[in-house]
Amino acid sequence: MDGAALKAALSAEARAVGFAEMGICRPDAVPETAARLAGFLEAGYHGDMGWMAERTAWRGDPAALWPEAKSVIMLAEPYTPDADPLALLEERDRGSISVYARNRDYHDIVKKRLKRLGRWLVERAGCEIKVFVDTAPVMEKPLAAAAGLGWQGKHTNLLSRDLGNWFFLGAIFTTAAMPEDDPGEEHCGSCRACLDICPTGAFPAPYRLDARRCISYLTIEHKGPVDEELRPLLGNRIYGCDDCLAICPWNKFAAEAREAGYWARAELAAPRLADLAALDDAAFRQVFAGSPIKRIGRGRFVRNVAYAIGNSGDQELRYSVEALIGDEDPVVADAAKWACLQLSGGGDFPKDR
Repeated sequence: MDGAALKAALSAEARAVGFAEMGICRPDAVPETAARLAGFLEAGYHGDMGWMAERTAWRGDPAALWPEAKSVIMLAEPYTPDADPLALLEERDRGSISVYARNRDYHDIVKKRLKRLGRWLVERAGCEIKVFVDTAPVMEKPLAAAAGLGWQGKHTNLLSRDLGNWFFLGAIFTTAAMPEDDPGEEHCGSCRACLDICPTGAFPAPYRLDARRCISYLTIEHKGPVDEELRPLLGNRIYGCDDCLAICPWNKFAAEAREAGYWARAELAAPRLADLAALDDAAFRQVFAGSPIKRIGRGRFVRNVAYAIGNSGDQELRYSVEALIGDEDPVVADAAKWACLQLSGGGDFPKDR
C-alpha cells in the first residue's frame, strides 16, 4: 500500500474508531514554535508550571522528540456541551466546572482510541508508532494547525470551521511516510469576542495568553492562595473556565459529542457549592474517581469552592464555609476566612450561628 492509499484507509479507520477529523504533517512542520515558546517562557507567562520550561528542545522541535518519525498524525475528538456553559455562571449557589471535566478523564478515552488506531496502522504498514495525549513535551495545537485541522485562534486554542473549538487533540508519531495536508488558514478576522469576555484579562494581546491570570490555570495548576485581587473575578468557576471557548462564533458549526464519557454527569453539571464544601478527602476521591478533577486533590478543589462561596453573595452558604476556617490545609482555611469576610461585608466572623 503506497502512502496515499495508506492515508485514505487510515482516515476511514480513524472515523470508525470515533475521531471526527484527521490530518497529517511532518515532524518539522512548525519551525516557528521554538521561538514562540521561548518568548512565552521569558515573559513568565507559564507561572508555576515549571514543567513547561523543561525539555524545551523537544517542545520547540517535534522532530527532535523522535528523529525516526516521518509523519505526525493529528486527530480531533469533539466534546461539545449540550447547553451553553455561560448560563451556569449566573447560578451563584452552584459551581461551574469546565465542560471537559464533567465526566471521565479525556486522557484515558483518547489514548485508548489512539492505541487502537495505532495498532491498525502497525499491522497495515509494518511501521513503528508513539502516541501522545497532552502527556508529553508535544505542542499539539501548532502541529494540528500544520496538519490542517484548523488554526490557533486569538484565545490560543485550536479552531475549526467544521468542529468549532470544543474538541480534544491526539497525536500519533510514526515512521510511515504519508502525504501531508495543507496547513489550516486563520479565520478569526476582526472578531475579538474571546479576548473581551475573559474575566481576568488574561490575554495581553491577540494570540498571547498570560497563564498567571487565566482562571483555568488559577483553579487547576496554581497550588497556593490565589491573589486577592483575582479572587472576585473567579465568580463560581471552581475548575477551569470555558468563557473564551463558549463565546466563539465558530461554535455554530460545532460537532456533537458522540462519546458518552464526555456527557456531563448529572451531579457535576451544576453541583451545589454547599455539598462540595463538605467534602473530606475520602469523599472527594469517591466523587471524582475517574475524573481529571481528582488530579488536583481535595485541598485545591475546596479552596476554589470557598472562593466561589465568597463570590456568591448567598448568606446561607456562609454556614457551609465557616466550617472550613479550621481546615488542616492552610490554603483552604485562608480561602474560607476570605469567603466569610466577603459574605459579612468585611465585618467580624460570627461567634455562633
